Amino acid sequence: MTSRFSLRGIPVTLSVPFVVVLLMIFVGFGASQLVLSRLVSTQERQLQDLANAYLDGLESALIDPVLRRDSWEVFDIIDRARGVYAAIRPIKTIVADADDIVLASSEPKAAPIGSTLPASEESLWVPAGTQVAIVERSLNVEGRLVGRIQTTVDISPMLAERSEVLWFLLLSNGALTVALAALGWFTVRRMVAPMDVLLDHVSSAVDGSVEAIPESDIHRQAPEWARLFRRFNRMAGALSERELLLARVADEERLASLGKLASGMAHEINNPLGGILNAVDTIRVHGDDPRVRASAVDLVDRGLRGMRDIARSILNSYKQDREIRDLVPADLEDLLVLIRPEVRRRRIALDWQNHLPLALPVNAFSVRQVALNLLLNACRATPPGGKLGFVAGVVGGALDLEISDSGPGLSQEVAEILTGDEVSAQGVATSGLGLWVTRRLVKELGGSVVLGKSTGNGTKLRIVVPLTAAVEKEIESVA
Repeated sequence: MTSRFSLRGIPVTLSVPFVVVLLMIFVGFGASQLVLSRLVSTQERQLQDLANAYLDGLESALIDPVLRRDSWEVFDIIDRARGVYAAIRPIKTIVADADDIVLASSEPKAAPIGSTLPASEESLWVPAGTQVAIVERSLNVEGRLVGRIQTTVDISPMLAERSEVLWFLLLSNGALTVALAALGWFTVRRMVAPMDVLLDHVSSAVDGSVEAIPESDIHRQAPEWARLFRRFNRMAGALSERELLLARVADEERLASLGKLASGMAHEINNPLGGILNAVDTIRVHGDDPRVRASAVDLVDRGLRGMRDIARSILNSYKQDREIRDLVPADLEDLLVLIRPEVRRRRIALDWQNHLPLALPVNAFSVRQVALNLLLNACRATPPGGKLGFVAGVVGGALDLEISDSGPGLSQEVAEILTGDEVSAQGVATSGLGLWVTRRLVKELGGSVVLGKSTGNGTKLRIVVPLTAAVEKEIESVA
Protein backbone atom coordinates (compact mmCIF):
# COMPACT_ATOMS: atom_id res chain seq x y z
CA MET A 1 0.00 0.00 0.00
CA THR A 2 1.37 3.39 -0.95
CA SER A 3 1.14 6.44 1.25
CA ARG A 4 0.59 8.81 -1.64
CA PHE A 5 -2.09 11.46 -1.01
CA SER A 6 -5.26 10.92 -3.00
CA LEU A 7 -8.58 12.77 -3.34
CA ARG A 8 -10.47 9.64 -4.43
CA GLY A 9 -11.98 9.00 -1.01
CA ILE A 10 -13.08 12.62 -0.48
CA PRO A 11 -16.58 13.70 -1.63
CA VAL A 12 -16.56 16.00 -4.64
CA THR A 13 -18.35 18.68 -2.58
CA LEU A 14 -15.21 18.85 -0.41
CA SER A 15 -12.48 17.99 -2.90
CA VAL A 16 -13.34 20.83 -5.31
CA PRO A 17 -13.27 23.55 -2.59
CA PHE A 18 -10.08 21.97 -1.27
CA VAL A 19 -8.47 22.28 -4.70
CA VAL A 20 -9.74 25.87 -4.93
CA VAL A 21 -8.10 26.63 -1.57
CA LEU A 22 -4.81 25.12 -2.71
CA LEU A 23 -4.88 27.08 -5.95
CA MET A 24 -5.71 30.30 -4.10
CA ILE A 25 -2.83 29.70 -1.68
CA PHE A 26 -0.38 29.24 -4.55
CA VAL A 27 -1.77 32.19 -6.48
CA GLY A 28 -1.86 34.39 -3.36
CA PHE A 29 1.68 33.43 -2.41
CA GLY A 30 2.97 34.21 -5.88
CA ALA A 31 1.05 37.49 -6.12
CA SER A 32 2.20 38.54 -2.63
CA GLN A 33 5.81 37.82 -3.48
CA LEU A 34 5.49 39.84 -6.68
CA VAL A 35 3.87 42.80 -4.89
CA LEU A 36 6.40 42.76 -2.06
CA SER A 37 9.37 42.52 -4.42
CA ARG A 38 8.05 45.47 -6.44
CA LEU A 39 7.47 47.43 -3.22
CA VAL A 40 10.98 46.71 -1.95
CA SER A 41 12.46 47.69 -5.30
CA THR A 42 10.48 50.95 -5.32
CA GLN A 43 11.40 51.79 -1.73
CA GLU A 44 15.09 51.10 -2.36
CA ARG A 45 15.02 53.30 -5.46
CA GLN A 46 13.33 56.10 -3.54
CA LEU A 47 15.79 55.75 -0.67
CA GLN A 48 18.70 55.82 -3.10
CA ASP A 49 17.34 58.96 -4.77
CA LEU A 50 16.88 60.75 -1.42
CA ALA A 51 20.30 59.63 -0.23
CA ASN A 52 21.94 60.81 -3.44
CA ALA A 53 20.29 64.22 -3.08
CA TYR A 54 21.47 64.43 0.52
CA LEU A 55 25.01 63.32 -0.31
CA ASP A 56 25.22 65.58 -3.35
CA GLY A 57 24.55 68.59 -1.11
CA LEU A 58 27.13 67.42 1.45
CA GLU A 59 29.75 66.59 -1.17
CA SER A 60 29.89 70.09 -2.66
CA ALA A 61 30.06 71.71 0.80
CA LEU A 62 32.58 69.30 2.37
CA ILE A 63 35.39 69.11 -0.21
CA ASP A 64 37.23 72.27 0.92
CA PRO A 65 36.94 71.61 4.70
CA VAL A 66 38.09 68.02 4.12
CA LEU A 67 41.10 69.14 2.13
CA ARG A 68 41.95 71.57 4.97
CA ARG A 69 41.07 68.85 7.53
CA ASP A 70 38.92 71.39 9.34
CA SER A 71 36.89 69.15 11.67
CA TRP A 72 34.79 71.97 13.18
CA GLU A 73 33.61 73.23 9.82
CA VAL A 74 32.87 69.66 8.69
CA PHE A 75 30.81 69.09 11.87
CA ASP A 76 28.94 72.35 11.34
CA ILE A 77 28.06 71.41 7.73
CA ILE A 78 26.71 67.95 8.59
CA ASP A 79 24.83 69.30 11.62
CA ARG A 80 23.05 71.94 9.52
CA ALA A 81 22.33 69.40 6.75
CA ARG A 82 20.46 67.17 9.20
CA GLY A 83 17.78 69.84 9.60
CA VAL A 84 17.64 70.68 5.90
CA TYR A 85 17.27 67.06 4.72
CA ALA A 86 14.83 65.86 7.40
CA ALA A 87 12.88 63.86 4.78
CA ILE A 88 15.70 61.33 4.54
CA ARG A 89 15.73 60.92 8.36
CA PRO A 90 19.55 60.78 8.78
CA ILE A 91 20.56 59.33 12.17
CA LYS A 92 24.31 59.57 11.97
CA THR A 93 26.71 61.06 9.43
CA ILE A 94 30.47 60.42 9.48
CA VAL A 95 33.11 62.16 7.35
CA ALA A 96 36.58 60.62 7.00
CA ASP A 97 39.72 61.56 5.05
CA ALA A 98 41.41 59.52 2.33
CA ASP A 99 43.04 57.34 4.99
CA ASP A 100 39.62 56.51 6.59
CA ILE A 101 40.45 58.65 9.65
CA VAL A 102 37.27 60.24 11.05
CA LEU A 103 37.33 64.05 10.71
CA ALA A 104 33.88 64.70 12.19
CA SER A 105 30.65 62.91 13.10
CA SER A 106 27.13 63.98 13.97
CA GLU A 107 27.42 61.51 16.87
CA PRO A 108 30.91 62.13 18.27
CA LYS A 109 30.54 59.49 20.98
CA ALA A 110 29.75 56.78 18.45
CA ALA A 111 32.53 57.83 16.01
CA PRO A 112 35.08 60.11 17.74
CA ILE A 113 37.53 62.23 15.75
CA GLY A 114 40.66 60.29 14.89
CA SER A 115 39.00 56.86 14.91
CA THR A 116 39.03 54.66 11.85
CA LEU A 117 35.98 54.35 9.57
CA PRO A 118 35.60 50.70 8.47
CA ALA A 119 35.93 50.16 4.74
CA SER A 120 32.87 49.03 2.74
CA GLU A 121 32.26 47.57 -0.71
CA GLU A 122 28.69 48.78 -1.27
CA SER A 123 27.20 52.24 -1.56
CA LEU A 124 23.92 51.18 0.14
CA TRP A 125 23.27 48.28 2.48
CA VAL A 126 20.97 47.30 5.35
CA PRO A 127 22.59 45.55 8.33
CA ALA A 128 20.76 42.36 9.30
CA GLY A 129 18.30 42.67 12.17
CA THR A 130 18.20 46.48 12.09
CA GLN A 131 15.81 49.17 10.89
CA VAL A 132 18.50 51.38 9.36
CA ALA A 133 20.26 51.66 6.01
CA ILE A 134 23.85 52.83 5.50
CA VAL A 135 24.64 55.03 2.48
CA GLU A 136 28.20 55.89 1.49
CA ARG A 137 29.78 58.37 -0.97
CA SER A 138 33.43 58.95 -1.93
CA LEU A 139 34.83 62.50 -2.10
CA ASN A 140 36.98 62.94 -5.22
CA VAL A 141 38.90 65.96 -6.53
CA GLU A 142 40.24 65.71 -10.08
CA GLY A 143 40.04 61.96 -9.89
CA ARG A 144 41.84 61.75 -6.54
CA LEU A 145 40.16 60.31 -3.44
CA VAL A 146 40.21 62.86 -0.63
CA GLY A 147 37.64 61.42 1.77
CA ARG A 148 34.39 59.46 2.44
CA ILE A 149 30.91 60.29 3.70
CA GLN A 150 28.90 57.61 5.46
CA THR A 151 25.31 58.25 6.56
CA THR A 152 23.03 56.00 8.62
CA VAL A 153 19.36 56.49 7.61
CA ASP A 154 16.24 55.50 9.60
CA ILE A 155 14.12 53.17 7.39
CA SER A 156 11.60 52.08 10.08
CA PRO A 157 8.68 53.83 8.26
CA MET A 158 9.61 51.97 5.12
CA LEU A 159 9.72 48.64 6.94
CA ALA A 160 6.42 49.43 8.68
CA GLU A 161 4.88 50.06 5.26
CA ARG A 162 6.16 46.67 4.06
CA SER A 163 4.63 45.01 7.15
CA GLU A 164 1.29 46.71 6.55
CA VAL A 165 1.29 45.62 2.92
CA LEU A 166 2.21 42.07 3.92
CA TRP A 167 -0.61 41.83 6.48
CA PHE A 168 -3.04 43.35 4.02
CA LEU A 169 -2.09 40.73 1.43
CA LEU A 170 -2.39 37.90 3.94
CA LEU A 171 -5.79 39.02 5.22
CA SER A 172 -7.19 39.83 1.79
CA ASN A 173 -5.93 36.57 0.29
CA GLY A 174 -7.24 34.62 3.29
CA ALA A 175 -10.66 36.25 3.09
CA LEU A 176 -10.78 35.72 -0.68
CA THR A 177 -9.72 32.07 -0.27
CA VAL A 178 -12.43 31.39 2.31
CA ALA A 179 -15.03 33.17 0.18
CA LEU A 180 -14.08 31.23 -2.95
CA ALA A 181 -13.98 27.95 -1.02
CA ALA A 182 -17.49 28.60 0.30
CA LEU A 183 -18.65 29.61 -3.16
CA GLY A 184 -17.03 26.48 -4.60
CA TRP A 185 -18.74 24.26 -2.02
CA PHE A 186 -22.11 25.89 -2.63
CA THR A 187 -21.73 25.70 -6.42
CA VAL A 188 -20.58 22.07 -6.44
CA ARG A 189 -23.32 21.18 -3.99
CA ARG A 190 -25.88 22.61 -6.36
CA MET A 191 -24.27 20.81 -9.27
CA VAL A 192 -24.24 17.37 -7.61
CA ALA A 193 -27.69 17.65 -6.00
CA PRO A 194 -29.25 15.79 -8.97
CA MET A 195 -26.65 13.06 -8.45
CA ASP A 196 -27.95 12.53 -4.91
CA VAL A 197 -31.48 12.17 -6.28
CA LEU A 198 -30.27 9.60 -8.80
CA LEU A 199 -28.26 7.75 -6.14
CA ASP A 200 -31.30 7.46 -3.85
CA HIS A 201 -33.37 5.92 -6.62
CA VAL A 202 -30.56 3.59 -7.70
CA SER A 203 -30.15 2.45 -4.07
CA SER A 204 -33.80 1.42 -4.01
CA ALA A 205 -32.97 -1.21 -6.64
CA VAL A 206 -31.24 -3.25 -3.91
CA ASP A 207 -34.69 -4.22 -2.61
CA GLY A 208 -35.65 -5.49 -6.04
CA SER A 209 -37.93 -2.61 -7.07
CA VAL A 210 -36.68 0.49 -8.88
CA GLU A 211 -38.66 3.66 -8.22
CA ALA A 212 -38.96 6.10 -11.12
CA ILE A 213 -38.01 9.76 -10.64
CA PRO A 214 -41.10 12.02 -10.55
CA GLU A 215 -41.56 14.20 -13.61
CA SER A 216 -41.84 17.29 -11.39
CA ASP A 217 -38.24 16.73 -10.22
CA ILE A 218 -37.05 16.28 -13.81
CA HIS A 219 -38.44 19.64 -14.96
CA ARG A 220 -36.38 21.47 -12.35
CA GLN A 221 -33.07 20.06 -13.62
CA ALA A 222 -30.65 21.22 -16.28
CA PRO A 223 -31.12 19.68 -19.75
CA GLU A 224 -28.24 17.20 -19.27
CA TRP A 225 -29.62 15.91 -15.95
CA ALA A 226 -33.16 15.84 -17.33
CA ARG A 227 -32.04 13.56 -20.19
CA LEU A 228 -30.21 11.30 -17.72
CA PHE A 229 -33.24 11.11 -15.40
CA ARG A 230 -35.58 10.21 -18.27
CA ARG A 231 -33.22 7.46 -19.41
CA PHE A 232 -33.08 6.19 -15.84
CA ASN A 233 -36.89 6.11 -15.74
CA ARG A 234 -36.94 4.08 -18.95
CA MET A 235 -34.47 1.65 -17.40
CA ALA A 236 -36.54 1.49 -14.19
CA GLY A 237 -39.64 0.67 -16.22
CA ALA A 238 -37.78 -2.06 -18.10
CA LEU A 239 -36.48 -3.56 -14.83
CA SER A 240 -39.95 -3.53 -13.27
CA GLU A 241 -41.37 -5.24 -16.33
CA ARG A 242 -38.54 -7.76 -16.20
CA GLU A 243 -39.30 -8.55 -12.55
CA LEU A 244 -42.95 -9.19 -13.41
CA LEU A 245 -41.94 -11.45 -16.29
CA LEU A 246 -39.52 -13.36 -14.10
CA ALA A 247 -42.21 -13.91 -11.48
CA ARG A 248 -44.48 -15.30 -14.21
CA VAL A 249 -41.62 -17.47 -15.43
CA ALA A 250 -41.24 -18.97 -11.96
CA ASP A 251 -44.96 -19.77 -11.78
CA GLU A 252 -44.95 -21.28 -15.25
CA GLU A 253 -41.91 -23.39 -14.35
CA ARG A 254 -43.73 -24.80 -11.35
CA LEU A 255 -46.73 -25.61 -13.51
CA ALA A 256 -44.44 -27.19 -16.12
CA SER A 257 -42.93 -29.42 -13.43
CA LEU A 258 -46.44 -30.41 -12.39
CA GLY A 259 -47.24 -31.41 -15.98
CA LYS A 260 -44.10 -33.56 -16.14
CA LEU A 261 -45.14 -35.34 -12.96
CA ALA A 262 -48.80 -35.69 -13.94
CA SER A 263 -48.36 -38.99 -15.77
CA GLY A 264 -46.40 -40.50 -12.90
CA MET A 265 -48.94 -39.30 -10.36
CA ALA A 266 -51.80 -40.77 -12.41
CA HIS A 267 -50.00 -44.12 -12.44
CA GLU A 268 -49.29 -43.85 -8.72
CA ILE A 269 -52.96 -43.15 -7.94
CA ASN A 270 -54.29 -45.68 -10.44
CA ASN A 271 -52.55 -48.63 -8.73
CA PRO A 272 -54.16 -48.19 -5.26
CA LEU A 273 -57.43 -47.23 -6.95
CA GLY A 274 -57.51 -50.61 -8.75
CA GLY A 275 -56.79 -52.39 -5.46
CA ILE A 276 -59.59 -50.46 -3.74
CA LEU A 277 -62.08 -51.43 -6.45
CA ASN A 278 -61.05 -55.07 -6.16
CA ALA A 279 -61.50 -54.88 -2.38
CA VAL A 280 -64.99 -53.41 -2.85
CA ASP A 281 -65.94 -56.28 -5.20
CA THR A 282 -64.58 -58.78 -2.66
CA ILE A 283 -66.72 -57.22 0.11
CA ARG A 284 -69.79 -57.45 -2.13
CA VAL A 285 -69.25 -61.15 -2.84
CA HIS A 286 -67.69 -62.37 0.44
CA GLY A 287 -68.79 -59.67 2.84
CA ASP A 288 -70.31 -62.21 5.20
CA ASP A 289 -66.90 -63.68 6.01
CA PRO A 290 -65.40 -61.54 8.84
CA ARG A 291 -61.82 -62.48 7.96
CA VAL A 292 -62.22 -61.60 4.28
CA ARG A 293 -64.10 -58.41 5.10
CA ALA A 294 -61.37 -57.24 7.54
CA SER A 295 -58.62 -57.91 4.98
CA ALA A 296 -60.53 -56.01 2.26
CA VAL A 297 -61.22 -53.05 4.56
CA ASP A 298 -57.51 -52.92 5.51
CA LEU A 299 -56.58 -52.85 1.81
CA VAL A 300 -59.07 -50.03 1.15
CA ASP A 301 -57.64 -48.05 4.10
CA ARG A 302 -54.04 -48.37 2.90
CA GLY A 303 -55.00 -47.41 -0.64
CA LEU A 304 -56.96 -44.33 0.39
CA ARG A 305 -54.18 -43.16 2.73
CA GLY A 306 -51.65 -43.51 -0.09
CA MET A 307 -53.84 -41.46 -2.43
CA ARG A 308 -54.29 -38.83 0.32
CA ASP A 309 -50.52 -38.55 0.77
CA ILE A 310 -50.01 -38.09 -2.96
CA ALA A 311 -52.72 -35.40 -3.20
CA ARG A 312 -51.35 -33.58 -0.15
CA SER A 313 -47.81 -33.61 -1.56
CA ILE A 314 -48.98 -32.13 -4.86
CA LEU A 315 -50.98 -29.40 -3.12
CA ASN A 316 -48.09 -28.50 -0.82
CA SER A 317 -45.69 -28.24 -3.76
CA TYR A 318 -47.79 -26.31 -6.27
CA LYS A 319 -50.00 -24.09 -4.15
CA GLN A 320 -47.84 -21.40 -2.61
CA ASP A 321 -48.72 -20.49 0.95
CA ARG A 322 -50.16 -17.02 1.41
CA GLU A 323 -48.08 -16.61 4.56
CA ILE A 324 -44.43 -17.66 4.70
CA ARG A 325 -44.00 -20.51 7.18
CA ASP A 326 -41.03 -22.36 8.64
CA LEU A 327 -39.58 -25.49 7.08
CA VAL A 328 -40.40 -28.78 8.81
CA PRO A 329 -39.11 -32.31 8.06
CA ALA A 330 -42.51 -33.31 6.56
CA ASP A 331 -42.05 -30.72 3.78
CA LEU A 332 -39.11 -32.67 2.40
CA GLU A 333 -40.80 -36.05 2.93
CA ASP A 334 -43.59 -34.89 0.59
CA LEU A 335 -40.96 -34.52 -2.15
CA LEU A 336 -40.12 -38.20 -1.78
CA VAL A 337 -43.73 -39.04 -2.69
CA LEU A 338 -43.57 -36.76 -5.73
CA ILE A 339 -40.37 -38.13 -7.25
CA ARG A 340 -40.96 -41.81 -6.39
CA PRO A 341 -42.90 -42.56 -9.66
CA GLU A 342 -40.00 -41.09 -11.74
CA VAL A 343 -37.47 -43.07 -9.67
CA ARG A 344 -39.40 -46.32 -10.19
CA ARG A 345 -39.92 -45.69 -13.89
CA ARG A 346 -36.18 -45.17 -14.49
CA ARG A 347 -35.20 -47.94 -12.04
CA ILE A 348 -32.99 -45.55 -10.04
CA ALA A 349 -31.51 -46.56 -6.69
CA LEU A 350 -32.55 -43.78 -4.28
CA ASP A 351 -30.64 -42.97 -1.08
CA TRP A 352 -32.93 -40.64 0.91
CA GLN A 353 -31.67 -39.13 4.21
CA ASN A 354 -33.76 -36.45 5.92
CA HIS A 355 -32.00 -35.36 9.14
CA LEU A 356 -33.89 -32.13 9.83
CA PRO A 357 -34.30 -32.04 13.64
CA LEU A 358 -37.12 -29.48 13.92
CA ALA A 359 -38.78 -26.51 12.28
CA LEU A 360 -36.25 -24.09 10.74
CA PRO A 361 -36.92 -20.33 10.14
CA VAL A 362 -36.53 -20.48 6.37
CA ASN A 363 -39.19 -20.16 3.66
CA ALA A 364 -40.62 -23.67 3.35
CA PHE A 365 -42.07 -23.08 -0.13
CA SER A 366 -38.80 -21.79 -1.57
CA VAL A 367 -36.75 -24.65 -0.08
CA ARG A 368 -39.23 -27.25 -1.39
CA GLN A 369 -39.23 -25.68 -4.86
CA VAL A 370 -35.42 -25.60 -4.98
CA ALA A 371 -35.10 -29.19 -3.79
CA LEU A 372 -37.79 -30.45 -6.20
CA ASN A 373 -36.25 -28.69 -9.23
CA LEU A 374 -32.83 -30.14 -8.48
CA LEU A 375 -34.23 -33.63 -7.78
CA LEU A 376 -36.13 -33.65 -11.08
CA ASN A 377 -33.01 -32.51 -12.96
CA ALA A 378 -30.97 -35.19 -11.18
CA CYS A 379 -33.54 -37.85 -12.15
CA ARG A 380 -33.35 -36.81 -15.80
CA ALA A 381 -29.54 -36.80 -15.70
CA THR A 382 -29.25 -40.21 -14.00
CA PRO A 383 -29.21 -43.12 -16.51
CA PRO A 384 -31.54 -46.13 -15.92
CA GLY A 385 -30.16 -48.26 -13.13
CA GLY A 386 -28.09 -45.34 -11.74
CA LYS A 387 -27.98 -43.85 -8.26
CA LEU A 388 -29.61 -40.75 -6.82
CA GLY A 389 -28.80 -39.36 -3.38
CA PHE A 390 -30.51 -36.78 -1.16
CA VAL A 391 -29.23 -35.65 2.25
CA ALA A 392 -30.84 -32.87 4.31
CA GLY A 393 -29.62 -31.58 7.66
CA VAL A 394 -28.05 -28.73 9.60
CA VAL A 395 -24.27 -28.40 9.17
CA GLY A 396 -22.16 -25.60 10.63
CA GLY A 397 -25.10 -23.39 11.53
CA ALA A 398 -26.75 -23.63 8.10
CA LEU A 399 -29.42 -25.67 6.36
CA ASP A 400 -27.54 -28.06 4.07
CA LEU A 401 -29.24 -29.88 1.15
CA GLU A 402 -27.08 -32.24 -0.88
CA ILE A 403 -28.30 -33.82 -4.13
CA SER A 404 -26.03 -36.19 -6.05
CA ASP A 405 -26.49 -38.29 -9.19
CA SER A 406 -24.49 -40.68 -11.35
CA GLY A 407 -25.07 -38.79 -14.59
CA PRO A 408 -22.50 -37.28 -17.01
CA GLY A 409 -22.10 -34.06 -15.01
CA LEU A 410 -23.17 -30.46 -15.66
CA SER A 411 -22.01 -28.52 -18.69
CA GLN A 412 -20.15 -25.23 -18.23
CA GLU A 413 -23.19 -23.28 -19.40
CA VAL A 414 -25.51 -24.93 -16.88
CA ALA A 415 -22.97 -24.57 -14.07
CA GLU A 416 -22.70 -20.85 -14.86
CA ILE A 417 -26.47 -20.49 -14.42
CA LEU A 418 -26.30 -21.94 -10.90
CA THR A 419 -23.07 -20.39 -9.62
CA GLY A 420 -22.28 -17.38 -11.88
CA ASP A 421 -22.68 -13.73 -10.90
CA GLU A 422 -25.19 -12.83 -13.61
CA VAL A 423 -27.26 -14.81 -16.07
CA SER A 424 -28.12 -13.35 -19.45
CA ALA A 425 -31.53 -13.85 -21.07
CA GLN A 426 -29.85 -15.87 -23.82
CA GLY A 427 -28.35 -18.24 -21.26
CA VAL A 428 -31.75 -18.76 -19.62
CA ALA A 429 -33.44 -19.39 -22.94
CA THR A 430 -30.92 -21.96 -24.13
CA SER A 431 -30.36 -23.78 -20.81
CA GLY A 432 -33.88 -24.03 -19.39
CA LEU A 433 -35.72 -22.01 -16.82
CA GLY A 434 -35.75 -24.54 -13.97
CA LEU A 435 -32.15 -24.00 -12.88
CA TRP A 436 -32.46 -20.24 -13.32
CA VAL A 437 -35.52 -20.21 -11.03
CA THR A 438 -33.57 -22.36 -8.57
CA ARG A 439 -30.68 -19.89 -8.51
CA ARG A 440 -33.09 -16.99 -8.00
CA LEU A 441 -34.86 -18.71 -5.09
CA VAL A 442 -31.54 -19.61 -3.43
CA LYS A 443 -30.44 -15.98 -3.69
CA GLU A 444 -33.71 -14.82 -2.09
CA LEU A 445 -33.09 -17.26 0.78
CA GLY A 446 -29.65 -15.70 1.32
CA GLY A 447 -27.96 -19.01 0.48
CA SER A 448 -25.42 -20.26 -2.02
CA VAL A 449 -24.94 -23.15 -4.45
CA VAL A 450 -21.80 -25.28 -4.18
CA LEU A 451 -21.01 -27.39 -7.23
CA GLY A 452 -19.00 -30.61 -6.95
CA LYS A 453 -18.65 -34.16 -8.29
CA SER A 454 -20.16 -37.34 -6.92
CA THR A 455 -18.91 -40.90 -7.19
CA GLY A 456 -18.65 -41.97 -10.83
CA ASN A 457 -18.00 -38.48 -12.20
CA GLY A 458 -21.61 -37.43 -11.60
CA THR A 459 -22.88 -34.15 -10.16
CA LYS A 460 -23.15 -33.18 -6.51
CA LEU A 461 -25.00 -29.97 -5.65
CA ARG A 462 -25.13 -28.46 -2.16
CA ILE A 463 -27.57 -25.75 -1.17
CA VAL A 464 -26.34 -23.90 1.93
CA VAL A 465 -28.73 -21.48 3.69
CA PRO A 466 -27.28 -19.77 6.83
CA LEU A 467 -29.35 -19.89 10.04
CA THR A 468 -29.31 -17.49 12.97
CA ALA A 469 -27.09 -18.18 15.99
CA ALA A 470 -30.17 -18.63 18.23
CA VAL A 471 -31.58 -21.35 15.95
CA GLU A 472 -28.22 -23.11 15.82
CA LYS A 473 -28.04 -23.15 19.63
CA GLU A 474 -31.58 -24.55 19.84
CA ILE A 475 -30.72 -27.31 17.37
CA GLU A 476 -27.66 -28.27 19.40
CA SER A 477 -29.75 -28.48 22.60
CA VAL A 478 -32.29 -30.75 20.86
CA ALA A 479 -29.52 -32.96 19.48
